[in-house]
Amino acid sequence: MTIRSVLMALPFLIFGWLVTLTAVTVLADEAPAYVVLFPRADFLETLPEGVPIVGTNSFSITLASDRPALARTLYRHGALIVLPAGLSGCSPIQKGPGPDPLS
Repeated sequence: MTIRSVLMALPFLIFGWLVTLTAVTVLADEAPAYVVLFPRADFLETLPEGVPIVGTNSFSITLASDRPALARTLYRHGALIVLPAGLSGCSPIQKGPGPDPLS
């Protein structure tokens, strides 16, 4: 595999990753927070009541809420891309010292 073929495959990989995360976001509805990428200028004004804003920057807004189907609600209010945030991943992270590997 050459560098050229890797560079040509990279956009498809990124697109597939975004589609997968978007589908998981809408179908699973398990994330404690959501990142809205490329929000419209009036997006914050259309947010439903009681959705706290965790952070913002020039291309995203992070929102947290325990209300059900928040991702679908964000799409109804004009979000283009909603991704999950705050998930622990596939393997849970242990807090504190773990088991002693020598015992």
